[in-house]
Amino acid sequence: MTSDMHGILPKSSLQRLLDVLSVRGYRIVGPMVRDGSVVWDTVRSVSDLPIGWRDQQEPGRYRLEQTDSQEVFGVVHGAQSLKQFVFAPREPLLQIERRKEGFTARPTLPQSEKVAIIGARACDLAGLTIQDRIFLNDAYRDPYYASRREGLFVIAVNCTRALSTCFCVSMETGPRARSGFDLALTEVDNQLLIEAGSEAGRDLLSNLSLSTSSEQLSVEAATRIEACAQSQVRRLDHSRLPQALYEVHEHPRWDEVAGRCLACTNCTMVCPTCFCHTVEETPDLSHQQTTHVRLWDSCFTQEHGYIHGKNIRPTIKDRYRMWLTHKLASWIDQFGTSGCVGCGRCITWCPVGIDLTEELPALLSPGIQSSTAKRQADGNSRRVEG
Repeated sequence: MTSDMHGILPKSSLQRLLDVLSVRGYRIVGPMVRDGSVVWDTVRSVSDLPIGWRDQQEPGRYRLEQTDSQEVFGVVHGAQSLKQFVFAPREPLLQIERRKEGFTARPTLPQSEKVAIIGARACDLAGLTIQDRIFLNDAYRDPYYASRREGLFVIAVNCTRALSTCFCVSMETGPRARSGFDLALTEVDNQLLIEAGSEAGRDLLSNLSLSTSSEQLSVEAATRIEACAQSQVRRLDHSRLPQALYEVHEHPRWDEVAGRCLACTNCTMVCPTCFCHTVEETPDLSHQQTTHVRLWDSCFTQEHGYIHGKNIRPTIKDRYRMWLTHKLASWIDQFGTSGCVGCGRCITWCPVGIDLTEELPALLSPGIQSSTAKRQADGNSRRVEG
């Protein structure tokens, strides 16, 4: 092994990696084909992985096809990101019990579990990093998220193939995983180039007794990753954000896209970074106990915008505008980064194929004045006339 902890694992020996993880007490999760899609599920054998499968994704369209290839990681991704492993879709927070003198509230923290995820993509790692900023902030650390995050071991796979909906290059999040992983794999024919990205990853690699990576294989891996980057047909120019998006609050494009949007919430459910949630009470039949539950929500639902007797986002136009403006603009003000990682899931899983890489350029088109610019121009005109 080299000092920077790179090694070569023949694909025929991939089971060795899974076995080592299993011996160390990890539940291994990887991509699996089910019901015409790829989902995260528990993996016990390499044969559980989608060997020979490839995904085709376009706006509003997802298809899997079986090929003669022996690629283990030919499928780029399905609808699910890594979000569900740290920010649970439905999670009990408190158990509340009625007493004669009042009530007691007992936190219900999740049981500690070691989970190793194999097959995460660079865009997924970027999404997980953003979730960490939201839920692990020092002042407002979420103990439920932190408990799950602590037990996570992430094995990334560098992309050597892009989907037509991918635009991670323009968001500077991929296709190569550069941080946020314990191990990273690059599939090159019958070999897997492995890189350690954490102390836990280095410790695991040191126990696998891998052969040293050759310069030729490293160059070939880098060449395939760069070819993947060059093949991406979509991009998002965020150089003028966030201010440019704030200035188009009254742009007519919002009405146009609202006429197509179904407010189905698919885009927010598949997004690796969306974190809207609500809480509900689930009482038992005796009404002596209730469970305070947190579950995923979406800013596209009418209920989400209902505050103190008034809905502040009553129309689909209001909700789509809020989502896109937060995702691409105010997110930067809040967290110092864009809320979009370029995975393209919101494009694929939108039933009507709304594409934010088309919507943003249309909104920022210089052919139509922004509301701010129009007011300034009107004010200047009035001053001249006066």
